[in-house]
This record gives sequence, C-alpha cells and structure tokens, in this order.
Amino acid sequence: MLTFLLWCLLLVVCWPLAILVLLVYPLVWALLLPFRLIGLTFDAIFDTLHAVLTLPARIARRIG
Repeated sequence: MLTFLLWCLLLVVCWPLAILVLLVYPLVWALLLPFRLIGLTFDAIFDTLHAVLTLPARIARRIG
C-alpha cells in the first residue's frame, strides 16, 4: 500500500517519471526473480542440512 501511495505522489509531482517507473518495475522484478529463487533454494538446502545434522542429538535427547 505504501508503494502505491508513493507512486501516486510521484505521479502528481512528475508524471513522466511515474510512467517510466510503471514500465520499468516489471522488468526489474523479472531480472531479480532468478536471484530470489536461488536464495530460496540455498535456504532450503541449509535448513535440510541443519535438520540432518541435528537429528542424532534430538533422537538421543528423546531416548535419554
């Protein structure tokens, strides 16, 4: 919502720049999408690695 309000303010102050932002934003989002996917993948890998490495300790704690 804040982004939309800032864009409306920019539209009032300088409408050509607001139109340019409206056109460029999807391109920037599409360019940054692979980096976001890589970050999610690494996060999942590290969470899985943490779960596997701490599994013996959690099992030993539950038994003993």
